[in-house]
Amino acid sequence: MEIRPATAGDWPRIWPFLREIVAAGETYTWPRDVDEDRARAMWLVPAPGRTMVAVDPDGTVLGTAKLVPNQLGPGDHVANASFMVAPAAAGRGVGRALGEYVLTLARADGYRAMQFNAVVATNTRAVALWRSLGFEVVGRVPGAFRHPRDGFVDLLVMHRRL
Repeated sequence: MEIRPATAGDWPRIWPFLREIVAAGETYTWPRDVDEDRARAMWLVPAPGRTMVAVDPDGTVLGTAKLVPNQLGPGDHVANASFMVAPAAAGRGVGRALGEYVLTLARADGYRAMQFNAVVATNTRAVALWRSLGFEVVGRVPGAFRHPRDGFVDLLVMHRRL
């Protein structure tokens, strides 16, 4: 697998699984019916943000990530990132590879820490991955996420120093 910057030409291979993940309503705080134009604008971020893709040698996009400042101005030394792995590629280490890549990239970009503002507590695979990469839960917002099966569940704020 290769991880590289995403291009506009990658979007048609990102959109199908991004749409599926968001429509499921289990892990992202995006509108479940987000349209393609809005999703593209939210995912393919302008500088200083970056969007990456993990691709197989045949060009299949296995997953994607975006790296942005968590806040503006005096808070822009803390990074934020989002990740999506194509369901067909689950369990192949794509999320871990993207996570490690983005952490390295954030350090190289001069960020001092990374913070995730809204990790759905029931997304146990993601929580376990981020913990294994050195993130800690530094906050919990009770009932802040409306899960389609589990009802109101907590959102976790996770953080690690770089």
